[in-house]
Amino acid sequence: MAFSVEVNKNGIFPVILLANNAEKISAEIYAFGALLNCFSLNGFNVIDGFSSPENAKEDITNGFKSARLSPFVCRLAGSKYSVNGEQYTINKFSLGDEAIHGLLYDAVFTITDYGADENAAIVTLQYDYTKTNEGYPFKYSCIVIYRLESKGKLSVETIVQNNAADAMPLCDGWHPYFTLGCKADELLMKINSNRMLEFNSRLLPTGKMIAYDKFQQPELIAGINLDNCFLLNENDLPACTLRNNASGLQLTILPEKSYPYLQLYIPPHRNSIAVENLSAAPDAFNNKMGLAMLEPGQITSYKTTFKIIIE
Repeated sequence: MAFSVEVNKNGIFPVILLANNAEKISAEIYAFGALLNCFSLNGFNVIDGFSSPENAKEDITNGFKSARLSPFVCRLAGSKYSVNGEQYTINKFSLGDEAIHGLLYDAVFTITDYGADENAAIVTLQYDYTKTNEGYPFKYSCIVIYRLESKGKLSVETIVQNNAADAMPLCDGWHPYFTLGCKADELLMKINSNRMLEFNSRLLPTGKMIAYDKFQQPELIAGINLDNCFLLNENDLPACTLRNNASGLQLTILPEKSYPYLQLYIPPHRNSIAVENLSAAPDAFNNKMGLAMLEPGQITSYKTTFKIIIE
C-alpha cells in the first residue's frame, strides 16, 4: 500500500506516524496538543519540533512550538474580555499582562479514527473542553484531522462544536516553526499580503492597517525581524512560500479562507520561523477582528495545507 499509519502508545501519550511510503514523505503527530512534530521528505524534517514526547510536555511553553491556538490566538489584552454581558479573566500562561496562545496547547487529545489506503493516510483526534479554566466557561469539542496525500501534501482541518448553552467566542490557529536546513536568514520568502496590522508596544492591534511592500516576490529574510500579523489578500495564491535555494527544498502554505490572517515570528536564535495560520487577529476577543461567535450546537471548521517539494 502506498500509504500507512502507525500508532505508538508506549510513551506518555500516543504518537502517530502518517507515511507516504512511495514518495518517502511522513508526518509525526503527538496526541499531546494534537501538534505536528515532524513533516519530512527523504528524511529531512521541516518542522522545528521536540526531541521526544517528554520534551514536548516539559517545554511546550518555551516558544509554543507547533501548538494549536484555541479558543483564542496570540495575545489577549490584560488577560480579560467580556461576552454575554460578563467579564472574564484567563489565567493559564501569560507574557507580562497578556494571556497568550489559548487553552488547548497542552491538552491530550484522543485518537478517534485512523486509516490508510492508496490515496491517503489519515488520523482524527478529539478533545472535549469542559470549562476547566474559569476564564472560559464554555464547553466545546475540538476535532483535528490530519490527512497526508501524494505530492508532498499534508492538510490539517479543525472542526469545533459549541456544546454550551450560550454563544461562545472562538478563534483558531496554529503555531508551527519551520526550518529548511538553514538559518531563517538564508530562506527566500514570499507572502500573499501587502497589509500588516499596526501593533502597539504590547504587540496588540491598534485597529489600523499599514501598507507592507516586502516579500511580494521571493526575497531573502536576512536581517529582517518579524513578530507581525498580516491580512491575506483575497485570492487563491499560497499564503506563504519558503525556499532554501541551496538544497531546492520548498515549503508552501495554502490555507482556506477560514484562515484570513498570517502571523510571522522569527525567534532570537533565528534557526527557524513561525508561520501561523489564524482565523482572527490577536486580541480578537476584545477587538472583534475576525472573531466568531458560535451559537449553541453550532459547528465551524478551519483548514490549511502544507506542501513540501525539492526542485
